[in-house]
Amino acid sequence: MEDPVSTEPAATPPTRPIYSADVQAAIDAVRTDVAKLHSELVRYGLIVWTGGNVSGRVPGADLFVIKPSGVSYDDLAPENMILCDLDGVAVPGAPGSERSPSSDTAAHAYVYRHMPDVGGVVHTHSTFAVAWAARGEGIPCVITAMADEFGGPIPIGPFAIIGDDSIGRGIVETLTGHRSRAVLMQNHGPFTIGVTAKDAVKAAVMVEDVARTVHFAREAGPLIPIPQEAIDSLFDRYQNVYGQSGEERR
Repeated sequence: MEDPVSTEPAATPPTRPIYSADVQAAIDAVRTDVAKLHSELVRYGLIVWTGGNVSGRVPGADLFVIKPSGVSYDDLAPENMILCDLDGVAVPGAPGSERSPSSDTAAHAYVYRHMPDVGGVVHTHSTFAVAWAARGEGIPCVITAMADEFGGPIPIGPFAIIGDDSIGRGIVETLTGHRSRAVLMQNHGPFTIGVTAKDAVKAAVMVEDVARTVHFAREAGPLIPIPQEAIDSLFDRYQNVYGQSGEERR
């Protein structure tokens, strides 16, 4: 007996979205940057297996790019980065949209919606920063590199379950009005923000560096606080004087 012929119409793939030339160029550039920047997390030993993620806001559009969930870092490429709207929904028909985005996508989207100056978000599972987070403890500002980069202590954020925007809310609530570009989400690990994805990756590298140094220092003896006026001076110099004029100081 022959199988019955289906009368259901065949599903048609979503139409590839059409953007202006400027926005499409920006999307392509952010895809390339975000794909490449994941190798920096590997280079600096900030992740294990497929954990962690980098995202970048698309200039001139309510969009961001993030890596797919559970994909080997060796297999990441611009064409499989996922384009999302600011609700964290993958744009239908865009390259990579057949994959599921990172499980942290809702958190990244919440940050972009509520912190318009943020152009990049990074999450890692770097060992020493996670150890501070596991104790529910922020990192005190006791070395000049911390004063330079973060302008003070690195704060602890609330415990939040992955999967919805709870982590994003914790990041925004903790970092709003704070100089630090890093937060240690309790029992989870570090999230960093930046004016670009590269800037957020640099913050992720630096937070692990200071987490390790301050951990060893505290194991050896009492920590010596830096006076607030010195922290302010160091931060101002590093943000406004250090480096070459006209270049990204961070």
